Amino acid sequence: MDLLRLASLGAALALSVTVAAHAQTDASVQGHVFRPASTPATEERIAKLRVPVGFAVSAFARDLGHPRMLAVGPDGEIYVTRPQQDDVLVLEARDLDEPPSRRTLVSGLDEVHGIALRGDQVYLATPTQVLAVERSARDGRARVVADGLPDGGQHPNRTLGFGPDGALYVSVGSSCNACQESNAEHATLLRVDVESGERRLFARGLRNTIGFAWHPQTQALWGMDHGTDWLGDDVPPEELNQLAEGRDYGWPFCFGDRTPDPSMREPQGDAAQRGATKAEYCKATEPPVLGTQAHAAPIGLVFYDGITFPDRYRGSAFVAMHGSWNRKPAVGYEVVALIFEGGRPVRFEPFLHGFLVEDGSAHFGRPAGVALAKDGALLVSDDVNGILYRVSYGSARIAKPE
Repeated sequence: MDLLRLASLGAALALSVTVAAHAQTDASVQGHVFRPASTPATEERIAKLRVPVGFAVSAFARDLGHPRMLAVGPDGEIYVTRPQQDDVLVLEARDLDEPPSRRTLVSGLDEVHGIALRGDQVYLATPTQVLAVERSARDGRARVVADGLPDGGQHPNRTLGFGPDGALYVSVGSSCNACQESNAEHATLLRVDVESGERRLFARGLRNTIGFAWHPQTQALWGMDHGTDWLGDDVPPEELNQLAEGRDYGWPFCFGDRTPDPSMREPQGDAAQRGATKAEYCKATEPPVLGTQAHAAPIGLVFYDGITFPDRYRGSAFVAMHGSWNRKPAVGYEVVALIFEGGRPVRFEPFLHGFLVEDGSAHFGRPAGVALAKDGALLVSDDVNGILYRVSYGSARIAKPE
């Protein structure tokens, strides 16, 4: 049984191993496989979750299976992708004192993950396609918008977002932990014209930028990229990048502040034209604007443009840190606030945490998707125990029907 398979088991696992770091190197490193055991999300544990003063957290919906990415419609309905169930749910609530109703928007979509709304259409991403279905559908049929995306490989979870230019952006992760890709669309952000289905490469060198979004005031595009595994407990950092067209963000040859990856071989083929050595290649890449703890695994990212949270959060972002498996002790398993000042990111801060329990040997939740409810509350999906959490400030409530 391989290490990644072992790391996916429910019981706590701790191994110290020496492995070949990458497929394209003879180097080896000492690393850990450590995944805290998954435990039930009891009322007692949920009550101990920690948020800043003035905030409250509650389990808004339960028994969702394995919910991942979220989107909120103009009427407040919540769309939830479930790649393990190959479907998308719609949740609707008029009163927080009652469980939301639910219906299936569409089913039978292989590993459906990314989601974005525009008009009366819901756009969805599977590993190899972008599709669309009407918002009002009940187990409707999806039409193909773009086809032939690169196969999933190690990172099959595509994500979507509509930019200020009206185009749909698609994040395509790498096929491997670290390798020189043969398909130029792997490890990229693509720009898709939803009318014609035509697409082009927007940015490259992004190992797995699942969470990305545009700042509500500056319109700048920001994304959190996953660093390479098997380089140690604290290397490389997870990266916050300002994403711009035509730029290269370094993977697989560089990490952090354009640091050459010592375990990768020198660039070959087309990559060598951008730099004959790793050092030369890295000089021409974009460094991250901020870094954070290695292996925390950022997933969803959303900017706060609501009105119910304190002013310090407006124009800042929230990032779901899914949690590590390649580090001991474990990190992540939380939602952090990415604080912006004057339109620029300045630091990460704890926001929703406490999912790690029993001195870090167990957890009762892995945050995945984040979205803003219509009333300004933050919604957070847990793709292990099937809960959708709601983080509110003050007395913000969903209004009851008159």
